[in-house]
Amino acid sequence: MADFDAIVVGSGCAGSVAAYEIAKAGKSVLVVERGNFAGAKNMTGGRIYGHCLRAVFPDNFDEIPFERKVSHERISLMSPNSNFTIDFTSEDLLKDGQESYTVLRAPFDQWLAEQAENAGAEYICGIAVEKLIKDENGKVIGIFAGEDEITADVVVLCDGANSLLVEQAVGAKRPPASQMAVGVKEVFELPEEEIDKRFQCAPGEGTAWLFAGDATHGSFGGGIIYTNKDSISVGIVAGVEATAKGNVPVYQMLEDFKNRPEIAPVLKGAKLVEHSGHLVPEGGITTMPELTADGVMVAGDNATMCVNLGYTVRGMDYAVASGQMAGQAAVKALDAGDTSKAGLKCYIDALEDSFVMKDMRQFKNVPNFMEHFDRMFCGYPEMIRDMMNTMFVVDGSPVQPMKKSMMPIVKGVGFMNLFKDVKGAMKAL
Repeated sequence: MADFDAIVVGSGCAGSVAAYEIAKAGKSVLVVERGNFAGAKNMTGGRIYGHCLRAVFPDNFDEIPFERKVSHERISLMSPNSNFTIDFTSEDLLKDGQESYTVLRAPFDQWLAEQAENAGAEYICGIAVEKLIKDENGKVIGIFAGEDEITADVVVLCDGANSLLVEQAVGAKRPPASQMAVGVKEVFELPEEEIDKRFQCAPGEGTAWLFAGDATHGSFGGGIIYTNKDSISVGIVAGVEATAKGNVPVYQMLEDFKNRPEIAPVLKGAKLVEHSGHLVPEGGITTMPELTADGVMVAGDNATMCVNLGYTVRGMDYAVASGQMAGQAAVKALDAGDTSKAGLKCYIDALEDSFVMKDMRQFKNVPNFMEHFDRMFCGYPEMIRDMMNTMFVVDGSPVQPMKKSMMPIVKGVGFMNLFKDVKGAMKAL
């Protein structure tokens, strides 16, 4: 007899939701988390889309500790001495099932863990799982948690982007550096009313703001700002390989970003209360490992379920959904008495029939396109700057016809380059 019906490694979005589904069905489940508490090691910018949580928690959705409902979508192109911003608002952004919220992972992840515990899951925190237990046929039958061997009929791996266990479970190598990013984030306390004023938001509503260009000194990546109830999350996400080749480390990018004339006033008088860093998988389906093997499933970040489209970054809704489907698949397999790879195929079937794998396939070419879209980070921000200067700077000189003033600016980038990039973006998206 196994010690538990199921073991879940990691208590992030995917892990706690998987444990919740398994426990809710009356199965015994143990969650092992390397942090001292759920959310201690987790980090996001961060924003989560509400649709996935409504599917898991339809009866207590209103209890989730969200920060603010996102009502403003902002995208900025930064050159070294300019900033061009689009600010989009829409009633559709706020409708139930279409809305998104900013979150702080510590309280959010603790709430998810509480739901799993209330359903019957057991938690062990402060232990890193570095090795799986397999039987003589190679089936995963448990974990080594510190000095202890703990067995289960099925194991769900949700241990994050830098997993030590996925290779052991399904033979997948870690994603290459070119398909990974590093995120560095700081949280600044500021009174709720002051945030409302600085971001022109109604009480309870907030802003998701993404930056490209000089935010990362022209390297692949970008800046982020998210408004919380009484704090602001500010960060930089930069490609690991691109950053290694550049002259500016990520921590310096963040310092320079905060000191930009567009950003410094937003943070004036705010108190720094948190600094964190995390790896982000950005390879999507091109680096996705096999998601099942005998006795084991993979979900969330260690399944590279994340997409960076430039105008939005998604990962948590995929983690929640995959965790839900992994938990439900575990229950079906346990009830059928078959937790082999064939018995866990219902997990793959559910993913393929959902938005998760459909999105992953739709955006399979985006990581490669974004990695080589150099002009987005150094080229187009300067082109936009020059065009805006032509339109808005008045110095007493005679105004030139728009075509005459704009054509040299566009030629500086090159019509063929512009055409290639538009064609590439359309193909990738």
